[in-house]
Amino acid sequence: MPQKNFYITTTLPYVNAPLHMGHALEFARADAVARYKKLAGYEVFFNTGTDEHGLKIFERAQDEGMSPQAFVDEGFSKFKEAVKMFGLLDGTGRPELHFIRTTEERHIRAAQEFWRRCRENKDEEGRPYIYKKNYTAKYCVGCEEEKTESELVKGECLIHPGRPLEVIQEENYFFRYSALEKKLKDFYQKHPDFIIPDFRFNEVKQFVERGLRDFSISRLKVKMPWGVPVPDDPEHVMYVWFDALTNYISTLGWPEDKKGLFAKFWPERRDGEEGRVVQYCGKDNTRFQGAMWQAMLMAAGVPNSHQIVVDGFIIGQGGVKMSKTLGNVVDPKEIVAEYGTDALRYFLLGEIASFEDSPFTLERFKEAYNAKLANGLGNLVSRILTLSEKYLKKCPEIPKDSIPREFFNYFEKFDIQKATEYLWQKIQNLDKRIQEEEPFKVVKTNAEKGEEIIKELVLELYTVARMLNPLLPETNTRLEKLIRENKKPEAPLFPRKD
Repeated sequence: MPQKNFYITTTLPYVNAPLHMGHALEFARADAVARYKKLAGYEVFFNTGTDEHGLKIFERAQDEGMSPQAFVDEGFSKFKEAVKMFGLLDGTGRPELHFIRTTEERHIRAAQEFWRRCRENKDEEGRPYIYKKNYTAKYCVGCEEEKTESELVKGECLIHPGRPLEVIQEENYFFRYSALEKKLKDFYQKHPDFIIPDFRFNEVKQFVERGLRDFSISRLKVKMPWGVPVPDDPEHVMYVWFDALTNYISTLGWPEDKKGLFAKFWPERRDGEEGRVVQYCGKDNTRFQGAMWQAMLMAAGVPNSHQIVVDGFIIGQGGVKMSKTLGNVVDPKEIVAEYGTDALRYFLLGEIASFEDSPFTLERFKEAYNAKLANGLGNLVSRILTLSEKYLKKCPEIPKDSIPREFFNYFEKFDIQKATEYLWQKIQNLDKRIQEEEPFKVVKTNAEKGEEIIKELVLELYTVARMLNPLLPETNTRLEKLIRENKKPEAPLFPRKD
């Protein structure tokens, strides 16, 4: 049977600020899918990394009194340390996990070759997809994006209020986005599952239906020196989004593909084929991933992504998006320091809606932690393994594959919350069985029958442990070891917090 391959990527955060709870959600979910696919027998390529060009990074480096390169080097080191909080890095080395930086030579070469192909390829009217013109535009440095009047409120960006917009008046290179409108529409019609969930896909289709405008893809180097040089024009650097989006293929060694990774993990999509090139993003990134990047791939003659999976926002106290200004931010670093990585992952994967906006407050977190982890999973593990250690001579023989198909099906739909709920229902059913059958009493009056019930409970608990693999990897490793060694935990898996 041929090897099944699967590629998944997060978006790349800028290195100018610490990772926040929104990053935690995207990273934990992409990681859970990557781990699930590996569990299901796929060879996985999991891509993440850092976006290191652009005006706001250049300005931040100046504020810190550092060179841009020194600033992003430090930022990448902090990033790799930070993703440990979300469970991406562990003691196995994660050979499937790959990091890309947009300041790496391999990425710069790929971005420049991508530019050349877009410049050399032509639309149906014989016009190149990249051209030069003079223009005036309003530009939000915070978003690294041009803004139309309809996107502004009182002349300010909705996402970065209070920050003055830059007014750009210069000759720039433009991407002929408008020429790809029909191709995008045809692509969407052919692939009705391209963006998950459907309502996000409808938003992108409506955006394209309203008509696409060509957009600037370069900046004058004298005004913005920190970027990838435009091929054959040293006076210009690439617009940060045009550069950064190519990371999804530069990480695979495109265009040289000396190791065959691009051919292996980024194939042409065939009709009826499941999504094998999957990109996770937040809802504020949907247009970039679902329309802009797909148009760029078409212009360069590179196969399109297979699926885009879109998260909602995490909402803080007061029912609005988390913001330092509003003071409703919950810092993932503080959560992990007190409760551990798997506790954070449980809440993000099990208590946050898979696709809609959801609240994250300390009160909700503590309530879920005590109910589902301390009193639920933790207590169940202690009860079963205490019985096992006392009454069984060794761990019963464990079947090779015991994970129910329903659990996998939820992951195939990227509905991780439903997968987590399904697992926790199994935990509750196990607890209910102990309450009803009382093996701790049966084993004292009928040893053979009591031991048989305990063996069945241990095997069901091992299935739970297996299902924890993509969700709570640290707990999965610890629990499988305890079961095989036929030992009860010396300390609670999840100590109750008052």
